[in-house]
Amino acid sequence: MKIAILTIGNELMSGRTADTNSSFIAQEANLQGWSVEAMLSVEDNFASIKSRLNYLLPLADAVICTGGLGPTADDITTEAVARAFDLPLYTDEKVLNHIKEIFTQFNLVWVENNTKQAMFPRGAEVIANPVGTAAGFALQSAGKWIFVIPGVPRETRKMFPEGVVPILRREFPQNEQYIARQTIKTFGISEAAVDKSLANIDFAALGVNIGFYPVFPENHLVLVSRQTTFKAAEEKLKLAQDEVAARLNKYIFSYGEETLEEIVANLLKEKKLTIAVAESCTGGLITNRLTDVAGSSEYLERAVVTYSNAAKVSLLGVPAAIIEKHGAVSEETARLMAEGVRKMAGTDLGLSSTGIAGPGGGSVDKPVGTVYLALSDALQTICCHYAYRWDRKSNKLIFSQAALLMLKRYLQSEE
Repeated sequence: MKIAILTIGNELMSGRTADTNSSFIAQEANLQGWSVEAMLSVEDNFASIKSRLNYLLPLADAVICTGGLGPTADDITTEAVARAFDLPLYTDEKVLNHIKEIFTQFNLVWVENNTKQAMFPRGAEVIANPVGTAAGFALQSAGKWIFVIPGVPRETRKMFPEGVVPILRREFPQNEQYIARQTIKTFGISEAAVDKSLANIDFAALGVNIGFYPVFPENHLVLVSRQTTFKAAEEKLKLAQDEVAARLNKYIFSYGEETLEEIVANLLKEKKLTIAVAESCTGGLITNRLTDVAGSSEYLERAVVTYSNAAKVSLLGVPAAIIEKHGAVSEETARLMAEGVRKMAGTDLGLSSTGIAGPGGGSVDKPVGTVYLALSDALQTICCHYAYRWDRKSNKLIFSQAALLMLKRYLQSEE
């Protein structure tokens, strides 16, 4: 089956918002074995939306539209689709009551404009929204299907697989396929190097498709096997996964959808360990990632951003003479920062970062992108030194990644 994707919104066309929905829908469609024929974005304009639909419908069996289902004046997608097919709009009382219940539940003030989210083209099939107020809909015309769902990414990510895919499966039945999928996450190797390392693997012969997805600072591989039985799909997938692991093992930090911070959080909880963090160059980013995981209070006792030398001395007890002799960005300072925050907090572990994010501040000996990361427990302090080459924001992110990976390896070595 062929599908096309149309993302709708002025914010997309102005560049103020990145279109992540197209890539998500394309990936999910690929898992189903469907072909994506085209992906377009369009402004909130009646004529433009109709024009793009007229272009896409001859190319595909179904067009998936996202965006423009809110209550404001510029949210015109539902009306635009209705106009394009000369259909009247009606108010779905069940959907309207559901929206009102949400407003009551969260003590929100009802504004009559919200009724707009319960209006659909006559003959449309409503698609429930389990995480928001704007329901979507499916509409058939001349053997083609048009699906409209909200553009909020978290809503798209629920409604496409749970609402759109079942309808497409129902309307376009095909030979039953069993799908096995594995995401492999790597760090410390470029996308080009990953591709080169895997070049001699015949994935087609293994019955597996492979996709490369850079998600800075990580590179993800997605292996997909489609077979006539689930057992066969899993067996093919395992063979391909073993081939990948044999070549990339030292760069792989995760199999599956878990983030690095989730892996670290689960290890800390499992081992019942507490941690305190002292950050300089990362400015709290390590802590931010650790607290992105629910239940982080179980393991994170405190964190401090000791950006200045004075803060390192007064809060962490790093001797001024050490900083003067070796510099704030040094192994000696990083070690004392980790030890100092652990003692101050009374935790099992102390983690620290000190480096040069750039664009200025580098030298011949310590260029921009230099970072020292230290991890201290009651018996030892380990330190890692890295040199990266990115801009300031990217350096901070990759510093935090390296810090969490160091923590992960330490925790797994304790098993």
